[in-house]
Amino acid sequence: MIQKKIQFSLIFITLILVGFTYYWYSPTHYQFFPKCVFKSVTGLSCPGCGAQRATHELLHFNIAKAFSYNALLVVALPFTVVALIYYNTSLRNRFPKLTEFLFGRYGIMLLLLIVLLFFILRNL
Repeated sequence: MIQKKIQFSLIFITLILVGFTYYWYSPTHYQFFPKCVFKSVTGLSCPGCGAQRATHELLHFNIAKAFSYNALLVVALPFTVVALIYYNTSLRNRFPKLTEFLFGRYGIMLLLLIVLLFFILRNL
């Protein structure tokens, strides 16, 4: 139990530090943010391209601009938060069929299909 609390605390502190970094420094203007290797090699935008800029804009409540940088991140973020809450509470045990669908083989396949479609459509 104590180890889980320490783990949660470290994750929370890391998220806060990353959040402050992306709030104060725009990836558009500072060179210390990593560039996408996939895009530099192929010229195509990967599903994660624009996520750093989108995160910066989301932290400033510029939803439309964040959506223009990476729509998948903006749409997936609320679902991710709900899924984390669902999975880490008693709801996971109360609804085992839903849990299996969301976090089992079909859920993973659906997620991969969505990411693949996003990758294809953003590069047309």
